[in-house]
Amino acid sequence: MLSVQEADFDVAALYAQLRSAAGNAGAIVSFTGLVREFYDSTEAGREPAVQRLVLEHYPGMTEKALLAIVDEARLRWDVLAWQVIHRVGPLNAGDQIVHVGIASTHRGDAFAAAEFIMDYLKTRAPFWKKQHTAEGAEWIESRSSDEAARARWEKR
Repeated sequence: MLSVQEADFDVAALYAQLRSAAGNAGAIVSFTGLVREFYDSTEAGREPAVQRLVLEHYPGMTEKALLAIVDEARLRWDVLAWQVIHRVGPLNAGDQIVHVGIASTHRGDAFAAAEFIMDYLKTRAPFWKKQHTAEGAEWIESRSSDEAARARWEKR
């Protein structure tokens, strides 16, 4: 299941759907990302708090890129069922922004596939983020730590 949407999502309902679709799953891993109050937590206190984060994307292109990421994960690990939900539009600090759910026969595959998908979503998915603070608005890019997390999968 793939969805790029403005609306919030219900994690409990998504879990129930994944469990139902998974069949003989031995593990379900679910990750939900939230909009942080500070873009770089190491800078908290030195930068203004996020008032709003606005995510933009190109419909069609974004879904195609997300499906390619999921397909790569499915080639690498035993994935029985999956979900990727990513929100777009204006979001506030604390709002849910992304959900990745993976069902697999074994927990190792479920954890690895979910982590892989998130690492690639953070660095390769075509979303553009504009952060609004009391001092104004600016476009933000992926951090070097996100790039390093993604790069480790290229070694495997």
